[in-house]
Amino acid sequence: MKLVMGMSSRHPLVGVLRLGRPSDIWFKPALSVVVAVAPPNIALLLLGRLDLAMYTMAGSLCALYAHNRPYAARARALAWVALGMLAGLATALVAASLATSAVVLVTVGAVLAAVQKVLCDATRVGPPGNVVLTFISSAALFAPQSLDRIPGHLGLAATAAAWAWLVGMAPGLLRPYGPERRATAAALHAAAAHVETGGTGGTGATSSPGDHRTRTHATAAAAVHAARQALHSGGRPGRAGGTRRALERLVVRAEIALAAPADADPVLLRTWARQVRGNRPVPELDDLTGIGAELAPPTAPLWRRLAPLTPLAVRTALGCALAGYASLALGIGRPYWALVTAACLYQANLTLTWGRGVQRVIGNLLGVLLFAALVPLAHTGEVALVLCCLALNFGAEALISRNYWLGSVCVTPMALLITEFAGFQEPGRLITERVVDTLVGALVGLAAAVAVPDRRWQRVVRAERSGPRTLAATGRSQGPRPDQRTGDTTEGVRP
Repeated sequence: MKLVMGMSSRHPLVGVLRLGRPSDIWFKPALSVVVAVAPPNIALLLLGRLDLAMYTMAGSLCALYAHNRPYAARARALAWVALGMLAGLATALVAASLATSAVVLVTVGAVLAAVQKVLCDATRVGPPGNVVLTFISSAALFAPQSLDRIPGHLGLAATAAAWAWLVGMAPGLLRPYGPERRATAAALHAAAAHVETGGTGGTGATSSPGDHRTRTHATAAAAVHAARQALHSGGRPGRAGGTRRALERLVVRAEIALAAPADADPVLLRTWARQVRGNRPVPELDDLTGIGAELAPPTAPLWRRLAPLTPLAVRTALGCALAGYASLALGIGRPYWALVTAACLYQANLTLTWGRGVQRVIGNLLGVLLFAALVPLAHTGEVALVLCCLALNFGAEALISRNYWLGSVCVTPMALLITEFAGFQEPGRLITERVVDTLVGALVGLAAAVAVPDRRWQRVVRAERSGPRTLAATGRSQGPRPDQRTGDTTEGVRP
């Protein structure tokens, strides 16, 4: 045990690069993005206008969002993501049409990146967050453009976004309560895992029983909180059928088990969790507490959530601008790659930001090697190019939930191949530019993170996570409060 702990302390990269378990629904965003991207790209291929694929890709990538949300909330989230994408794209296209200075374009891109970062964090849109939007708007800044072509390009993006919205909502026809069921099952399984410690802890290879008990309690509290949020965002319980009310009562049972593990039956909890999955009838239980939806956390107004994010906005704008300027100074033709690299780094604290930088660099370096291997196949024709991009889209979404760097191995060659939709390019130059921009963006972005501390935002994050309104946290029981540090996760982001 001491040897393992010593190795972890001497090699911090082990934790940063460690692969996690894949998401339970990893295949859903992977399949959704392929279904969203393929028809527009095939249509452009048949029309001989694959050079316009950048605009349809902008709309298609909206299909990456909101897969964990109930369908009523998903419909709203996808609509807002599409509108935000169109707003950023329109701003970038107008700037590209009017501005003649690359410095001005980088500045516009940095401001857009800061706005997108703050809005995505304040609205809690979830992965992939702001980086897809920043990638779209930043790439559009450096594409040849004129004012008369902007309406047509925005029309293509809007049409693809509407198709992506339909793709995202389509599973609801078969499983209308799928997200709520998954969240409830996860809460029941996590509560059962904590109950199985017997309330006195368990054993682990590298931790004490008390640490193991704390981790299982924190994991269960986070799962219960996530289930509460899912049920709350799915609509008012009074407007739902019996399914959501039954799920509410099961979440209450998970809360009770979390507060009093000695009195709970883990076998029964896991049996309920299995029954909840799929489309089988949800077990009907008595409402033991009557607390219902009152435990759902209130949502602060958007303006109040924006206020604490000022340091984050300054940090993002500064880091992205300096990264872009540095890329220009080095003579790189695509400074938006450095800008996007800086934009993807910023997490809730400096440690996570550093970790994301390491993941980004390693994933991109491996990704350019994969690009070099794929280029001979992709250059055999436009059909092969489109098929390679679709395969990389699927791979990125399938792998990124395990670790950001692993997903980046597919994201990087995909981004490089997208630049070739308008015409094949010299691979060596693309690889060199991508590597240099990645290193520049990561170094300058990390420097900006150190230069602009974000202590207020860290306090806000800790305050918001200081205790989900579960039975244990509201004083309805005397159970220990969960350690919310386990909720400090890194979200998957893209190009």
